[in-house]
Amino acid sequence: MREQESGLAGQVRRMAELIDYQEGSVVSRQLMKGEGGNVTLFAFDRGEGLTEHTSPFDALALVLDGETHIAISGAESRLSEGDMIVMPANKPHALKAPARFKMLLIMVKS
Repeated sequence: MREQESGLAGQVRRMAELIDYQEGSVVSRQLMKGEGGNVTLFAFDRGEGLTEHTSPFDALALVLDGETHIAISGAESRLSEGDMIVMPANKPHALKAPARFKMLLIMVKS
């Protein structure tokens, strides 16, 4: 990873506090980005989500707060704080927020 968001390098921070919820929205904050992938924080308000899509990157989603439902190739899983799931590259996946939740998404080029 080459680029890091200024102000974070060398600091100890509570990850879930680096992003806030916004009513009726999905908020994202990219922490790192490079040719091999990126690291992004997300905050989803209740009822928000991401429609089914694919990505050329493998992705690890770690729930930091709240709960979500993530479907990968049609198989749905319920995740809550502390849970993680790997979404393989090029497999369709979608996400629903039955309650507010925050997640860290780590995408790694396959």
